[in-house]
Amino acid sequence: MTHVRPESTVRSALAAGAAGVPDRENALMHGVALSTIRRWRRLYQQEGRARGQDHTTARCPRCDGGRLHEPAYAELLGWYLGDGHISAGRRGVWNLHVFNDVSYPDLNDRIALLMTLVKPGGRPHVRLKPGCVVTTVSWKHWPCLFPQHGPGKKHHREIALTDWQHDIVARRPAALLAGLFHSDGCRVANWTHKLVAGELKRYDYPRWQFSNRSEDILGLCCWALDLAGVAWRRSGPSTVSVSTRAGVARLDELVGPKT
Repeated sequence: MTHVRPESTVRSALAAGAAGVPDRENALMHGVALSTIRRWRRLYQQEGRARGQDHTTARCPRCDGGRLHEPAYAELLGWYLGDGHISAGRRGVWNLHVFNDVSYPDLNDRIALLMTLVKPGGRPHVRLKPGCVVTTVSWKHWPCLFPQHGPGKKHHREIALTDWQHDIVARRPAALLAGLFHSDGCRVANWTHKLVAGELKRYDYPRWQFSNRSEDILGLCCWALDLAGVAWRRSGPSTVSVSTRAGVARLDELVGPKT
C-alpha cells in the first residue's frame, strides 16, 4: 500500500488513534484531512495490519515476569515525576504522556527512546502544544510500573516509592537525577560580589536547580543526590540547588547537557 504522506506520519496517526486521540484532533495534529485519518484506519484494518501500538506482546515486569530495563526505567521515572502523567485510554489501555520544551529536540528523542526501552515494541507518537512536545506510548501496564499514578495533581497527594522502586533508584540514582533535572530542573549562571582586599569583585559560577511543588518529590531528589555524592541545599520552599564547584561538576557528569 502506498501513501502520499510518509509512512512515519501514517504510523504516528494510527498510534495516536489507538491511544484514544479523537479523529478530528488526530487529523489536526498530523496536518491531514479527517477523511484521511479514517481511510488509513480502514485500509490497515482490511489488510490486517497493526493499528499503531501493540499493547499485548510486551510482558509486564511486575505482573507477567517481563524484564525491566532498569537504567531506562529509573530515568523515565524521573521524567514522570517531573512532567509526566498517565491517562486512561480505551479497552483497558493507559497512555503515558511526558511533556517537554520544544527547544530541546535531543531530550525529546531521549524520552521516546526511554519509553521504547521500558515497553519493548512501543511506538511513541508525539504531538505539539504551544512551546511543548508531548511524547506518548500506550500500554495496559503503565499503572503497574508507575503506582504513583492517581487522581489529582502530584503535589496534592502523597508520592512515595514502593520497595522495588526504592531498590532500583538505590542502584541507579544518576538515572533518576537525569530524568528529574531535565524535566523540572535547569542549569543557570549565577553571580555574587565578594570583598577582596577592600575591593568589591564579581564572581560568576554555574548552578543546577530543581523545582517542584511536591515536597515528596523534592525529598526523592535530595535522597538521590545524597546517594550520588552531590552536595545540595534547599534554596527556596520548592527549590533544591547544587552550587558547589564539585557538586556542579559531578551533576554535569551524571545528568549531561540540556539539548
